[in-house]
Amino acid sequence: MKRDKVELQPVRQLALRFRSAAKDHEAQARMVGILSLPAVPAPRGVLIVTGGPQYRAGSHRQFTLLAGALAAQGLPVLRFDLRGMGDSEGAPRGYRATGPDIAGALAQFFDAVPSLREVVLWGLCDGATAAACHAPRDARISALILLNPWVRSSAGLARATLLHYYLPRLLQGGFWRKLAGGSVQLGASLASLRQVAAATRNAVAAAEDEAPAPALLQALTQFQGKVLLILSGDDLGARECRALLDGDAAWRAVTARAQWTQAHIDGANHTFASAAWRGEVEQLCARWLQAW
Repeated sequence: MKRDKVELQPVRQLALRFRSAAKDHEAQARMVGILSLPAVPAPRGVLIVTGGPQYRAGSHRQFTLLAGALAAQGLPVLRFDLRGMGDSEGAPRGYRATGPDIAGALAQFFDAVPSLREVVLWGLCDGATAAACHAPRDARISALILLNPWVRSSAGLARATLLHYYLPRLLQGGFWRKLAGGSVQLGASLASLRQVAAATRNAVAAAEDEAPAPALLQALTQFQGKVLLILSGDDLGARECRALLDGDAAWRAVTARAQWTQAHIDGANHTFASAAWRGEVEQLCARWLQAW
């Protein structure tokens, strides 16, 4: 139900310790999370899934600030350290192995907030990809908010580099002036361009079993909840993602569904480093969450 005006609530910050749902030898390792709990929590909550070498605060404290802002609007928010990161125990692991940690955080979230009925997973970069891949496994996950999801492959990186670096350079007057003045080493530049083009051809021909895009596509195809995708305007990873969405029929079918919403933040880098960019992300998320 859409609310035109949201009355801000007082928020408590609660430190939580809980275990992963993993069955491996580090299953007893404890994770640490911070629950931002509004005075009257809504039945919908947000679980922030970290990624890469990040912990629960996020780059530029983005996760901390976002959690506080959403909780003030009534949404309980849990942000936590994956095993091996921040204050959590255990060894670091890649995003592909974070599913049990997300499951453990979800169990703690529902236990700590008895009124909770559904959860939105929020993630940036490989945290977004990990969140999306976990979402079809739990019916309590009603939606995803994905920022610059990790879709990196050799082919995608090479294509994005050709399209967004080399081709724009050829259209810049400064490049041609430098070339005429002898300050550009043409031989080295052409060699670099040939290497990137060759990498594109080779990567397309090779079977890239480790590429995250196929797993992400499969998860989003299976997931029937709502999805908000936010892409930065000045980020190579976001451009790789946009190229997939525009250039592949299977991806276009996913993004054409009614539950899909896509937003673009002009000029923003990968981690939304400025207060203005972080504020725009916050407003996009809040408006979207309030609209349904």
